[in-house]
Amino acid sequence: MDTVLPVRPALIDRGSAARLKPGMLAEVLGTGSARAMVLSGRQALVSDHSLVLLNAAELGEHLANTPYAPEHVIYLGSALAGSDLEAGTELVLFVLPAQFEVRAEEFETHISGIPADAQWAGFREVAARLNPTDTALFIEASAIANWHATHTHCPRCGTPTQAEAGGWVRRCPADNSEHYPRTDPAIIVTVVGSDGRLLLGGGGPLDAKNYSTLAGFVEPGESLEQAVRREIGEEVGVRVTASQYLGSQSWPFPASLMLGFTATTSDTEARPDGVEVTRARWFSRSELQEAVLSGEIVISSRLSIARSLIEHWYGGVIQDAADSA
Repeated sequence: MDTVLPVRPALIDRGSAARLKPGMLAEVLGTGSARAMVLSGRQALVSDHSLVLLNAAELGEHLANTPYAPEHVIYLGSALAGSDLEAGTELVLFVLPAQFEVRAEEFETHISGIPADAQWAGFREVAARLNPTDTALFIEASAIANWHATHTHCPRCGTPTQAEAGGWVRRCPADNSEHYPRTDPAIIVTVVGSDGRLLLGGGGPLDAKNYSTLAGFVEPGESLEQAVRREIGEEVGVRVTASQYLGSQSWPFPASLMLGFTATTSDTEARPDGVEVTRARWFSRSELQEAVLSGEIVISSRLSIARSLIEHWYGGVIQDAADSA
């Protein structure tokens, strides 16, 4: 079968070739029209369910000699046609060492475009309300900012590295080695029994209500399919007989790429490992919908690939308890 989960089109042209030009970031800022997203402590400025995008040149000039001077200025790309921004809008990220007070007089006076209701918020807090373009920007910005925060020194010699290529490369000045952002692959799986029932699991207290798909990181030297078989065996003691890739979702908290699979098994009993998975349960389609509607269990939100995988097995939208309230 072909990939069956919906493919979300790219909304930002990341300019991977253009950002290699020396000085390109300064040129983008020098146009005076580039827009800046600000991120600090994994939180961004948000207003009325939208990211606050400020004039990059104006913001950079004002922050330059303050305690909030950006630790990193990173090129995010330009808006594509079909996004929620004017096509061609250049976008940069300012990673700040601390969050400024939005209502502080110094910012209201010198920086235009900060809405009165602007506040700092993390992705999980606002993801359900963001438009697709803001979602893409928040995810991209979080991924690259997390990489910079955790890869400050050369892994070969320990020398502090320097950012290049619009913030997408770090170079060691001692040995001239180049280092690039990393992504950690993880498999996430719906396990289906021979009778068509779905196996979901959860961690934490035995009486917790949360249930979701099973997941785990891919280890070095392992294929994705091997990772599916190993992780399912380790977490719930079920032997996978076949698996099929369905789609993926970036989850850069800090740096994961979730690779979605559905898998089959002839086993009928699940044995949670008691560490990562404390509860495992089989559901028919009617049982799952009834359990969700009654509030007996809670499954993953509609923003997640886990929900997409579950609803792919279900064959349609699963109604949440809140939908019928």
